[in-house]
Amino acid sequence: MVGDLLGKDFPFSEGVLSGKIALVCGASEGIGRATSLFLARAGAQVIACARSEGKLDDLINNLHGHGHQALPLDLEDTEQVERTISKLSSTGVEILINNSGGPPGSPLIENEIGDFEGPLRRHLYASHLFVKGLLPNMEKSNFGRIVNIISTSVKEPVDGIGLSNTLRGAMASWSKSLSNELPPYVTINNILPGYTDTGRLVSLSKSKSDRTGLTVEEVYSDWMGQAPIKRLVDPLETASAVVWLCLPSSGAIRGVSLAVDGGRMRSI
Repeated sequence: MVGDLLGKDFPFSEGVLSGKIALVCGASEGIGRATSLFLARAGAQVIACARSEGKLDDLINNLHGHGHQALPLDLEDTEQVERTISKLSSTGVEILINNSGGPPGSPLIENEIGDFEGPLRRHLYASHLFVKGLLPNMEKSNFGRIVNIISTSVKEPVDGIGLSNTLRGAMASWSKSLSNELPPYVTINNILPGYTDTGRLVSLSKSKSDRTGLTVEEVYSDWMGQAPIKRLVDPLETASAVVWLCLPSSGAIRGVSLAVDGGRMRSI
């Protein structure tokens, strides 16, 4: 059962990431929160980053182990991101999880140029700054893991979220380019979530309902019917894939985009 993953059926050895410090962006809910829970259970010290200080405090209180930190931060504020990186430069962060909520859903043709600015800062710009700023830590310890949470839309664009499709595609190309430039002991990979049981999906379901006239229940039923598992993906299942890519034993996995979508995508 998915619900047991934090308990007796936790899929990794506790302590396998002991001594590692992980910065998790977008950690207050959804996949970011689940990833923080799993990384802590695996032994990493988590620096949890998000805008909501209250949600971060709740997360820290529920993380396994000690020494975790809440880091309130707006990823769209580039100057704030740069100041934060300066403060993190001596912390020894070796694991970076780039993750942030997507922009509102709509047909791409309806977006204005200004609609791209905030999401680009939140996703691509912040991720690039974090990699540049934290890479010296990874070089010093000869170990680094960078995992970007993006979307299956980089391979199969999703109707009704054209701006998100565009941003995720840029992130995937950025990541693949970096995979050829980073030191041999620093890996960068992408996780491509499918329809996952998060607050983001609630927002998208309402947007699609308004656009199509379908009920929210019908929208969810359609989504679940597209995947062979016939259900939504649990965020903990996605977090399991993230932690796997962060393991010392995963050093040969580099520049890949791994779908965690219940088999929804039809491409190979």
